[in-house]
Amino acid sequence: MENLAKQVKILKIYAIVLTLVVLALIVYTLNLNTGHYKEITAERINIVEKTGKLRMVISNKERQHPGRMDDKDLPTRERPAGMIFFNDEGDEDGGLVYDGDKNSASMTYSFDQYKNDQIMQLQYEQDKDHGNIVRSYGLNMWDRKDEFTLAKQLAYYDSLKKLNDTSAMNNGIKKLKAAGNTRQRLFVGKNTKGEVGLFLNDANGKPRLNIYVNKQNQPVIETLNEKGEVIGTK
Repeated sequence: MENLAKQVKILKIYAIVLTLVVLALIVYTLNLNTGHYKEITAERINIVEKTGKLRMVISNKERQHPGRMDDKDLPTRERPAGMIFFNDEGDEDGGLVYDGDKNSASMTYSFDQYKNDQIMQLQYEQDKDHGNIVRSYGLNMWDRKDEFTLAKQLAYYDSLKKLNDTSAMNNGIKKLKAAGNTRQRLFVGKNTKGEVGLFLNDANGKPRLNIYVNKQNQPVIETLNEKGEVIGTK
């Protein structure tokens, strides 16, 4: 009986200690979730709603989210470090990404059309061409057909990849571009030619009006025809 009483006493002590440890962990966790921190080091942070729905990912390059559409993550792909945003339905709808080394550098802030790719973008790009630095930066805008969604674009590219034929894939991409599902309408900034100004395209994506200062510091106004040919210069 004495041994049994000792065992019961030990179990009571063990239960009390275990309870105190659990309570301490709960308090610590609550403080952890609501605490104030001067610095956090992480490879990736997911911002979610109470339901767990993803709203934003802040990540390094290696762990960057591939994107999401129609309740499905897109295939794994290499993406730069930065922030990716997701709308109320969980679809990717833009982001801020950046990368750079001695050979090239870029930073892009994109705004995506619903169920589609970007329609507005602030972008900086720099590359080397035969040892020379080629740089451009500014605001881009596109028109995209509502019916040709991002999901359809990805399915089309997947079908081209399955052909395992580089020539057929290149022809398929050319055919897609010719279909006019995406048309650039505007660029404001500095292009790769060193021209700084406003460049406007028509509804078919053809250049129609350019107002810029060239590399010789001369102001230029160009009007172009439906083929993109210059028909007037001032």
